[in-house]
This record gives sequence, C-alpha cells and structure tokens, in this order.
Amino acid sequence: MTQPMITVANVTFGYDPAKPIFERFSWHVEDGESWAVIGPSGCGKSTLLYLLAGLRRPQSGKVVIGGKPVTRPRPETGLILQDYGLLPWATVWENAALGLNIRRFYGPDGKHSPRSYRISDPDARVRLWLERLGLIEHKDKFPAQLSGGQRQRTAIARTLALEPDLLLMDEPFSSLDALTRESLQDLIVTLRAETGVVTVIVTHNIEEAVFLGQKILVLGAPPNREPSVVVNPGAGTRDYRSSREFLGKCTYLRKLLGGALEIPR
Repeated sequence: MTQPMITVANVTFGYDPAKPIFERFSWHVEDGESWAVIGPSGCGKSTLLYLLAGLRRPQSGKVVIGGKPVTRPRPETGLILQDYGLLPWATVWENAALGLNIRRFYGPDGKHSPRSYRISDPDARVRLWLERLGLIEHKDKFPAQLSGGQRQRTAIARTLALEPDLLLMDEPFSSLDALTRESLQDLIVTLRAETGVVTVIVTHNIEEAVFLGQKILVLGAPPNREPSVVVNPGAGTRDYRSSREFLGKCTYLRKLLGGALEIPR
C-alpha cells in the first residue's frame, strides 16, 4: 500500500489556543490528486494551507508530506499566493529566476533546495517557463507594467521552474477578471496533466473549486474536527464547465455551503 502524499494526523491548531480552528483533525491526499478547499470566511482554509506549507506548526498532531514530518517549509513544495509575491524592483526574468538563484547560492542543503537538486543551466529553465507561459516578450518589464494575469503567470513561472511535487495555491485568481481567471484555471489543469504535480487550491469561488478539484474539502465554522469531502471526478476535463454534471455539482456545493444540505462525513 502506497503512502499518501499528504497526511494530516490529529492536528490541533488555533491562533488563540483556547479557540482552535482545527481540533484533532485528520485528512490525507493521495499522490497525483487535485484538491480544492472551500468554506466560509474564517473557517481555516488559508490556515490549513500554511500548515501544509510549513509556515505554521500545529499545537498537537503532525503534518507529513512525502513521508516526512513537516517542521519547516520544504523545498519541494511550491506556494502561490493571492498577492503574487513579486519583487516590485525586479524584472519578470529576475522574479521568475528568484527561486533558482536562491538554490544556486545555497546549494543542495536540504533546506533551500532538495539534497538531490542538480541543474546545469538555470537560465534555460527560466526561459522555458517564460516562453511556456507567454511572458518571454515581457521579460524586461517590472510588475507594475504588467496586467494582473501577467503578474500571476510570472509567479507561476517562478514556482514551476523549481519543479515542485506539491503545488499549494491560496486564492490565486481572486483579483482577476472572469476571462483571465478561466484562462489561468485552464493553464493549471494543463500543467498538472503534464507534470503530475499534486495541487491544493484554496478558493471562495464555487465554480473554481468544482473545475479544479477532483476532490473538494469543505470546511465549516471552527473547530473543524472531521474532513468533509465532495468527490468530483470530472474536474479539469475538456468542456467540463459547459456540462450538466458541472452545473449539478456547483448547485450541490452551493446548497451544501448555504446549509441546505448536511455536510458529508
């Protein structure tokens, strides 16, 4: 039996220990899966992502990724944030190369890059992803000169250049217009199919959750004690947005979040 890619085991965490957001919470993600995490504001969506990223540590229990307990950010995990996290004084090229340059500086120390990390030509890797994401002609521009979609693609290029085995995304498309949002959702689906990277996306958007998450974790008002999972096998498939199944799943999830249905256990 293969080990899950992510195991959250009996985790308790709260910014105020007297008011836990998660209490003895357990959940797992298998290798190759794509997940969406959805729920009302304040339910712990971003907090769960920070626990997976190693930016927060549980008061009790443990988070295990790739068979190893997470005690700090792991170099094999990619994190894409809502505000893009770009350096305003750096060009598109410099922003996309940032992670690779950090790895080149520290070497394969197991903290800033995997111990097995080897790359002979980081510039070629940066160029590959800028070309792949339609940014190469903007490589000398600064973030302020880009559209929101171009800034987000720059953040994606910087992350994918590091070849992560786990991609965590926190509301990455929430500030974008509908067409740009859908275009980048399609891009994530394509890249996931090409690379096999495990994805976990936090979102407030029901349609986004249904399109991207083969499984959808529904969080409720804290404390969250048991995972509530909606299985969504059509996610990411061609023409899924226009299908009857997509509409039905969105309607189901909307009723679930609105309290009209009992959350599945």
